[in-house]
Amino acid sequence: MSARFITLGLLALLALVQAELWLGKNGLPRVMELQSRLDDQQARNQDARLRNDRLAAEVRDLKEGLEMVEEKARLELGMVKPDEIFVQVMPR
Repeated sequence: MSARFITLGLLALLALVQAELWLGKNGLPRVMELQSRLDDQQARNQDARLRNDRLAAEVRDLKEGLEMVEEKARLELGMVKPDEIFVQVMPR
């Protein structure tokens, strides 16, 4: 008789632990929410990594060669060399 009560008690404790695992505060729904947030953050980190790589390549180009500096000056600032005539063709 006492073995039967022990078995029933252990089964009740097992059911309680399982219920806490599946439905509790830190159970499966919380784990799924955190996994979703982790996936979103990893995607943002990957985007930032790509942007940083592009910026690092641009900085490296600016440090290594004057061609990039000249190109930036011409395109972004509209600068011209001495004795150079700037001609702009407008599309119709």
